Amino acid sequence: MKFEEKHTGNGSLVAKSPLCTREQHQAKHKPAANGKAEGFVKQQVADGNGGVPRKSFNLYSWQEIQRHNQEADQWLVIDRKVYDVTGWADRHPGGRRVLNHYAGEDATDVFRAMHPELDIARLYLKPLLIGELAPEEPSHEKNKNSQLVEDFQELRRTLETMNMFNANLGFFFLHLIQILILEALAWLMLWYFGSGWPITICISFLLTISQAQSSFLQHDTGHLSIFKKSKWNHLMHRFVMCHLKGLSANWWNYRHFQHHVKPNIYPKDPDIDMGPLFLLGDLQPVKYGKKKIKYIDYEKQHLYFYMVGLPLLMPIYFNLQSMQVMYLRRYWEDIAWVSSFYIRYFITFGPFYGIFGTMLLIYLVKFLESPWIAYVTQMSHIPMKMSSEENRDWLSTQVLATCNVEQSFFNDWFTGHLNFQIEHHLFPTMPRHNYHKAAPLVRSLCAKHGLQYVNKPMLKAFGDIVRALKKSAALWVDAYYET
Repeated sequence: MKFEEKHTGNGSLVAKSPLCTREQHQAKHKPAANGKAEGFVKQQVADGNGGVPRKSFNLYSWQEIQRHNQEADQWLVIDRKVYDVTGWADRHPGGRRVLNHYAGEDATDVFRAMHPELDIARLYLKPLLIGELAPEEPSHEKNKNSQLVEDFQELRRTLETMNMFNANLGFFFLHLIQILILEALAWLMLWYFGSGWPITICISFLLTISQAQSSFLQHDTGHLSIFKKSKWNHLMHRFVMCHLKGLSANWWNYRHFQHHVKPNIYPKDPDIDMGPLFLLGDLQPVKYGKKKIKYIDYEKQHLYFYMVGLPLLMPIYFNLQSMQVMYLRRYWEDIAWVSSFYIRYFITFGPFYGIFGTMLLIYLVKFLESPWIAYVTQMSHIPMKMSSEENRDWLSTQVLATCNVEQSFFNDWFTGHLNFQIEHHLFPTMPRHNYHKAAPLVRSLCAKHGLQYVNKPMLKAFGDIVRALKKSAALWVDAYYET
């Protein structure tokens, strides 16, 4: 008896007789105009066992797959296999929006990029399988450069052979020790010298360095790039992000992973949605201008960036958003870990400053840390190409939206190796101490395919943020006052 695998929409596959499902199947997958069915059944017959079929799969064209790109109907392709992830999206550890951003597309390279433990990830995919690409269909959308895609996948295999995805635990241990020593030194100075203004200023700078370096370490653990087992990375991430920094790990994951899979893509990347305060890129300013939207005088946004964007990113925007998401979505584990951050500060600094003084110290440190993190995180993206969805290949998507900053010992330390933003975006789970080794190979691949590999001095990168804001402001002015 022949069977067809029918996806139930809740993450399971149910075998049904074609006598019951044939009409439903034909109604759902009508033949295309060229006479070829866009979805049809492929029978896999057992070898020599009386011709009894083991399994059957639907075969799909890209035209059919691309129709399933809505939040309530999400299909994606990984290694030529077609998955219906609609019912799984809300349980996806990286957040449902990440899946929705790739609905109707080939997700092979992003799947490999974001999941260090592929075998475990594939176990979750197994019940979501509904078919595969028809034999005559390419492995990715027809608008993508096949040779470029194959060359990038070969580069990844080369880097895996070179053990570029294996972390040096000693490197990250020393980084953690640096953070803890800075915090301990701040407390010892306070205990020995007292809480006068000179000491308070001094320990504020020590704690600022500790907090900024904690930001980079939580970034490493959040990307699962330290330990081989994801569970240890998740535990370390909560310790650093929640306990050492007082921010929600889940909030960061769901926000940051969206940025990684679709960087500088409207409206999928939350990091470029800064309206109504700032208008970025070429599209958003024109949109606001044509609609005569003027919440603020955007013509001056490159100036008030210094007064608002730099000092308030961490203490106001990130901190309040983290708390809001954490409580509204009831991330109880994160709430407990973040509470331990404040308890620790009240125990260590409360005897010297009291409760109110300790809160002021916490937010003074966040205020001082904010320009550091704002410059490092924005210098590689705001000046680069921003666009609506163009469904480019993984390499082009990342290289067009990111740039590097020249390497030096100070630049590596000051940016947490995010001066290698291109390599980080292409290989998010790669330990950061290996970025510089991968960079020449990435640069060579970009040159081969005519992609501009941008690498600039740090001060120029800082200045490019303001120049990009000024350019966007001019676009808004032209559209706003256009008659």
